[in-house]
Amino acid sequence: MTSPSLRPTPATGVKRRLPEEAGIFLVLLVVVIVLSFLSPNFRTVSNGFNLLVNGTVIAFLALGQTFVLLTGGIDLSTGANIGMTGVIVALLMAWGLPWPIASLLGLCAATALGLVNGVLTHFLRIPAFIATFSTQGVAIAIPLIITGATSISVLDRGFAWIGQGRVLGVPTPVVLVIIAAVVAGVFLRMTRLGVHIYALGGNRAAARLAGVDVARTTLFVYAVSGFCGGMGGLIATSRLMVGFPATGSGNELFYSIAAAVVGGVSLFGGVGTVLGAMIGAVLIAAVSNGMNVINVQSYWQSLVIGVIILLGVTFDTYRRSSSVRQLLRRGPARGAASKPPAAASRNRVEPGNSA
Repeated sequence: MTSPSLRPTPATGVKRRLPEEAGIFLVLLVVVIVLSFLSPNFRTVSNGFNLLVNGTVIAFLALGQTFVLLTGGIDLSTGANIGMTGVIVALLMAWGLPWPIASLLGLCAATALGLVNGVLTHFLRIPAFIATFSTQGVAIAIPLIITGATSISVLDRGFAWIGQGRVLGVPTPVVLVIIAAVVAGVFLRMTRLGVHIYALGGNRAAARLAGVDVARTTLFVYAVSGFCGGMGGLIATSRLMVGFPATGSGNELFYSIAAAVVGGVSLFGGVGTVLGAMIGAVLIAAVSNGMNVINVQSYWQSLVIGVIILLGVTFDTYRRSSSVRQLLRRGPARGAASKPPAAASRNRVEPGNSA
């Protein structure tokens, strides 16, 4: 008969954790089911594609915002970057440049705006909120000054492929977002710079002491945010075929932050995934589209999205405080577990020596 002490026992302390994005994905499913029940038009294929295409601009902005938020920063200039990029591209095409070259130069301008944000926040030590709020004003003013507050029509029909084309039946903007999200997700998980981005948001001082190039990392994330804002500008301008200075001055910035935060990206830095931000963007797009389909007044949308942001930030704060409490509980336990056996044996009272 096998002794109880020799019987194999299952491993203890091993818990299977659901992916971090499972919660927000479940919320998305519930929202889609409820909206589909409220309106049959919501669950049509054509409306599904329309929802995804409308959400691509927000998704690109949320993707760039994710990189910045992971380092503990924030970028308020992304919405204005949409209009600036669109006007620059439209103006370059009006001057005779082919649309691919004009688009590339527009993306360069958008990325340059992001780099300026990085320089202001890192080298001049200006808080990210103030720095990007200032560049937001500059980005809003540039297209207004260039055009005299008038729109510029795009006559090159090839440019329409970015916002209106299809790849194997899938709208081009959706394909572009999927490619960008996959590349960004792999980059953050598989590269040294991606690890540095998380480290910088987790603890800036510790990351600097560990050898993280804070300047390069900061400039990189703001450049990525600027590039993503430029991609949003290309898609928006291509769909309208008009370079309009006011494009992106609505709720785009508001929705991009909401998508990232609801998707699990922490406003305090160091926590979050690209997949979560993309699910958050689809959720925001679904809520906006669904409220339009069921004829809810547009001003209610901001209220609903604001509540979603509030709930997301509240959950994020609770999650961080819970993590700190768990860490503090583990500290004494680990100290007791690491006590040397010799010390433990000295404290044990031998039967023969008892008084």
